[in-house]
Amino acid sequence: MIANLKLLLIAIELLFVTFSYAQKPVLVIHGGAGNISKSHIPDSLAVKYKAKLSEALRAGYAVLERGGTSLEAVRTAINIMENSPLFNAGKGAVFTNKGTNEMDASIMDGATLNAGAVAGVMHIKNPINAAIEVMLHSPHVLLSGEGAETFARAQGLEMVDASYFYTEKRYRQLKKAQERESETQGYISPWLNDFKFGTVGAVALDKQGNIVAGTSTGGMTNKRFGRIGDSPIIGAGTYANNNTCGVSATGHGEYFIRSVAAHDISALMEYKGLSLREAADEVINKKLKEMGGSGGVIGLDKNGNITMTFNTNGMFRGYIKQKGDPQVFIFK
Repeated sequence: MIANLKLLLIAIELLFVTFSYAQKPVLVIHGGAGNISKSHIPDSLAVKYKAKLSEALRAGYAVLERGGTSLEAVRTAINIMENSPLFNAGKGAVFTNKGTNEMDASIMDGATLNAGAVAGVMHIKNPINAAIEVMLHSPHVLLSGEGAETFARAQGLEMVDASYFYTEKRYRQLKKAQERESETQGYISPWLNDFKFGTVGAVALDKQGNIVAGTSTGGMTNKRFGRIGDSPIIGAGTYANNNTCGVSATGHGEYFIRSVAAHDISALMEYKGLSLREAADEVINKKLKEMGGSGGVIGLDKNGNITMTFNTNGMFRGYIKQKGDPQVFIFK
């Protein structure tokens, strides 16, 4: 009897220790950074943005709270933003110079350093889902265009007609950009045509201590020549490593690619011992800014610390942790 009691007490103690060391889940998201000011985002629209960000956070965190994986939490949160015309991803994707919608997305798992991405897709309802399929069921990291869509169909992903992505607001933005080009009789950088840049992203830490980061975007209004930004580039727009952090970026993609911004944040933590916040500040507010680049990142380290660092007027962003209410922000 005494021996059995001792075994029971040991079992209870081990169970207590296991739960004590279980990681507390955290989810952080963004909906784009840029020239986001109150003159461009009236109060009535700000309420809609905050409501959608909160919805994405609650849904993603519910996955984590019930013991789900960080991968599923990131997928859930990004799907909600991809399905909303408020953001430049999925349903709200901007138009290219040819009047089409071409989308990019990527995902990375911090435990395995496995990753997947798609670029220039036009018929996949949720591009982040395709990136996940590439990571899980392909020997490759990045698939593009028609090949990526053929792969997505083979994986049973939901495909839609190109008309699904049409929104009047984005089409007007294209026409306005093209009018400016006509007036100046010259090519204007797509970067100058946007008041805000609604790329979406999410980084999650689950109870098992695994970090996953994902990013999805429609690119730049009036982009030409098959331009691809940083969002589907592992190490530039997305990066995750359980030893350091997970990062999702938004902004002027060319600069994030040239600076390998997402990986640089992780490297500064690994090689110089900087904190997540210090590393993000070094990359976004110093290195990137000195190059002339604008944008921001969300990040999450292995201890659940978060950062939402940007060098623009604003960034749609938010986080949720420890059963708390979503904390969402727009302006600086």
